Amino acid sequence: MDIKLKKFSHSIITKIIVFMIAIVCFTGVIRAFIEVEIVNDGDFNSVVESNYLKSRTYIQESERIISDLTRLIGEYKNEEHILSGETISEEEWKSTEENLFSDYQHNSRKYNPELSEEKNYEMFKEEYEDKISQAKDELIKEDLREFHLLMQNLETYEAPLFYGSDGTNVFTNNTKIEKEQFKTYPAYMIFEGYKRDFYPKEANENEYLYRITEQIDELDIENTVISVAFTEEFLDRKTKEWQENKAIATKNLYSLVGFLAGFILSFVYLVLVIGRKSFKDQELHLFAVDKLYNDINIVICICLLPLWVTLVDDLFENIVKLIIPITIPFAILGFVLVLSLVKHFKNKTLIKHTLIYTIIYKLVKFIGDVYRSGSIGVKTVLIVIGYPILVALTFFMFPVTIGVAAWFAFKKIKSFKAIQDGVERIKDGNLHHRLEVAGKGEFGSLAAGINSITDGLKKSVDSELKSERLKTELITNVSHDIRTPLTSIITYVDLLKNEKDPSKVVEYIEVLDQKSKRLKILTDDLFEATKASSGNMPVNFEKIDILSLITQGLGEVNDKIEALDLEFKMNYPKEKVYITGDGKLLWRSIENLLSNIFKYAFKGSRVYISIEDLGSDILLTFKNVSAYELNISADELMERFKRGDESRSSQGSGLGLSIAKSLIEIQKGKFNIQIDGDLFKAMIYLPKHKS
Repeated sequence: MDIKLKKFSHSIITKIIVFMIAIVCFTGVIRAFIEVEIVNDGDFNSVVESNYLKSRTYIQESERIISDLTRLIGEYKNEEHILSGETISEEEWKSTEENLFSDYQHNSRKYNPELSEEKNYEMFKEEYEDKISQAKDELIKEDLREFHLLMQNLETYEAPLFYGSDGTNVFTNNTKIEKEQFKTYPAYMIFEGYKRDFYPKEANENEYLYRITEQIDELDIENTVISVAFTEEFLDRKTKEWQENKAIATKNLYSLVGFLAGFILSFVYLVLVIGRKSFKDQELHLFAVDKLYNDINIVICICLLPLWVTLVDDLFENIVKLIIPITIPFAILGFVLVLSLVKHFKNKTLIKHTLIYTIIYKLVKFIGDVYRSGSIGVKTVLIVIGYPILVALTFFMFPVTIGVAAWFAFKKIKSFKAIQDGVERIKDGNLHHRLEVAGKGEFGSLAAGINSITDGLKKSVDSELKSERLKTELITNVSHDIRTPLTSIITYVDLLKNEKDPSKVVEYIEVLDQKSKRLKILTDDLFEATKASSGNMPVNFEKIDILSLITQGLGEVNDKIEALDLEFKMNYPKEKVYITGDGKLLWRSIENLLSNIFKYAFKGSRVYISIEDLGSDILLTFKNVSAYELNISADELMERFKRGDESRSSQGSGLGLSIAKSLIEIQKGKFNIQIDGDLFKAMIYLPKHKS
């Protein structure tokens, strides 16, 4: 079951289905909000309200009437009061006069800044008398318009019934003026002086009642009476409307919660699986829409919202029916773009895949490439032209630009000084000194070049010293190895001249034969080593079965193997492996290695030969335990005339490994040796034959 779920969790069909669910849920959330906005004025409170008298709707019915009554009673009172200018507040009139005085200062020729402000103000009142009177009339007209507008609003209210009075002015929509008359209705609120009376009891417990009492508190309540009563017919109708709206709000709240939960789950799922084919998939798969630059993507997403709001506003009259067909295309496009941003976030390309980043990166890269690849002249022109442009573009942060330029110049001077000091030290003979200059600019390249020259000089000096040492050792070793058999030959020739015993003569001649052959082998090895290292030997490349070559070779030297009681262990692939090389030269190299083993291997020990297929190369490895203590490095052992026994008491020229290495290298192979204590290991890398 788990395997099936894993199989379908990232399938394209599953993603499409979940995407559709997300769109449906999102549209459902929007539709629920729109319905509550239209029917319940965006209020979900009716869901938890127990009855109409405790609802916000009940307070709103009285709030509008009481708001108009408090403004009429407290501010406007009547037309005579307004015409007398009593409704114009001190702050309002002061602001009007200040505006006129400012106009006087800028436009009047009579204004004299050398006079005191009081004198100028008197002159202003004289010159602007008509304008001041006109401004006062405008304020009175505005208050009259507001007064008549409030009176018209009150005339539209047939219910609830209301009565408001400050002792002089009366505002009502019925003939009842006594509070006892208002108390005959099933619901009322009466404000008389400091007394407040609410009926029924539930109305007094309404949490929104403060919205009415705050307006009453702003009045001079000593002679003020405001009464509002709800008729039974009006109360029943409003209660029924409230219950219907409560049912709609409850249904939409449940829809909202359900759709919101579905949207969150489906969207989170899409965020987790988008761009992957499985949870173990490390690669992120991008599609055509993901090629859209992320900043353009974000701009489109931002523009979608006001466009959707504009369409909703234009079609508001039929929005309940049209909200779904309007929202779905916007939601599809929006979610596709958002999921594309999610993919780039997971791919760590949210910033890099933006148009702004791409332009800046390409511009910087272009300038950098020109700067790095161009001549000093090109770079100088870039700096001379580019820096003033940069200063002009960043004029608002000029100190920062100057600081950056100073830092850049200091860095370059520091690099130049480091090169100058380094060259002096190298000139004085310190070839181990390195110029440490960071960066890839001109100074960095110059420092790298000087370091390369220093390395070359150091290698040349080391090579020359090594060459001198090798020459000295070569002369010493050749002299020793040639002189030994030659001295024996001279000695035995002298003995032979005076010897009369035939048996001794035969013995002397046998020694002379051995020493002359030894001298011949030494000169042949020296000639072969010189010829192999020069690379002048002809090479006949052919396909060689390496296992067969070694097996046949071991058969030829079987007598020596048995004499030394050595046990050879072979390890090789099941399938045959072939190399490309010269059979004779390869066997000569292997023969030298075997000869080395026979001379220095511990008697009665094991010798391991392994063949490994490395793909393009074949690795041939020889391992044996030396009978002599190997207090010498692998590099020294590869030098000519070097032997495993420093006493040079063993037979051999010390050229075997050097010859083997040269012969392998002219066959396009590699020859290495390793020494670990008394363990000797030779490794031959040869090119594998290509069928």
